[in-house]
Amino acid sequence: MTTVIKAPGEAAAGRSGGSAGPEGRRGRGSEGAVLNVFSHGFLAVWALLIVLPLIWLALGSFKTDAQIGGSALGWPSNWNLDAFGRAWEKGIGDYFANTLIVMVFSVPLTMLLGSMAAYVLARYPFPGNRFLYYFFVSGAMFPVFLALVPLFFMVKRFDMLNTYQGLVLVYVAYSMPFTVFFMHSFFRTLPTAVHEAAVIDGASDTRIFFQVMLPMAKPGLISVGIFNTLGQWNQYILPTVLMQPQHGSDPERYLLTQGLIQLKQQQGYATDLPVLFAGVTIAMIPMLVVYLSFQRQIQSGLTSATLK
Repeated sequence: MTTVIKAPGEAAAGRSGGSAGPEGRRGRGSEGAVLNVFSHGFLAVWALLIVLPLIWLALGSFKTDAQIGGSALGWPSNWNLDAFGRAWEKGIGDYFANTLIVMVFSVPLTMLLGSMAAYVLARYPFPGNRFLYYFFVSGAMFPVFLALVPLFFMVKRFDMLNTYQGLVLVYVAYSMPFTVFFMHSFFRTLPTAVHEAAVIDGASDTRIFFQVMLPMAKPGLISVGIFNTLGQWNQYILPTVLMQPQHGSDPERYLLTQGLIQLKQQQGYATDLPVLFAGVTIAMIPMLVVYLSFQRQIQSGLTSATLK
């Protein structure tokens, strides 16, 4: 039997280390609690800054001009939908329909072309691969304001001003950089063994993409699809430049963001704030529904690419 004799310094160090352990853990626990309280408080303040304007808009749709000027967050005296009816009659319905027509084509085209480009750049090495990737990514860093003048003349040269197809193509080009950047990172995280198994089974590149890799990238597609939907739905500068009547017989094809400005200008000095509030609420509700419906998918899509 062997007896180990510790030096007094070692024994003291062991005792001091043993007694310092719980104190250190308590210190770290208190710091974590303070940080937790601070982060939750910051999130609560941020939520109020987001929610209160939305509540103010929704309540203003049921008020009169006098009530809106008197109390910002007061409850309406009469809960009726008259303001929504007036807003719809003054053109919000047409603006809403025009926006849906553009979005039905622009978002799917953006997702299809962006995911195809990202898949090729992520899974197939070839000369110039990195150059094309950074070329796409650089588009996200280019302010759209710098391209408005050449973009206007380019669309005009193709005779696509104030047309749905012209705005759809511009929206697709505008959303491609972020889509390629996001989906490129997601496709790189997918397992290579599945792709190799499909190649061994004799599947073509097109079949591998549409039937194997694209279903596996569903969380990423949903996430980037929601971001593109929100970005294109709230876009103002592009439709303002490209969706203006060019001559007297050219019909007005204003989108919702343009329509809200037109709704304000139509009133002149006779302000009807409930109609404006109702118009903004109508424009806001679809995006709230989309975001709340796919909130979990958005979170899983954003985290899966970083955790794999």
